[in-house]
Amino acid sequence: MIFIALIKFRKKARDVAEFGKKLMQNLPEGVKILGSYWTLGRFDAVWIYEAPNEKIAMQLGIEAGELMQTQTLVAISRDEALKLLK
Repeated sequence: MIFIALIKFRKKARDVAEFGKKLMQNLPEGVKILGSYWTLGRFDAVWIYEAPNEKIAMQLGIEAGELMQTQTLVAISRDEALKLLK
């Protein structure tokens, strides 16, 4: 499953960066980060990641919750979405 996490920092960016580095080295089992971006605008960062299920994805959000607030979306590819139209 693919997830997109929209992230708002709760602490200073340096603190978040240090925490993020540690978190990326100790991801929950089965989680693979596909992209990690810092952004301008309403959210400070975006993670795109793969996880085996919603429970594992939630575990990542809980671990990150101390320093960042997340809003997580479930995503499917455009091609898969188009198949649903048939």
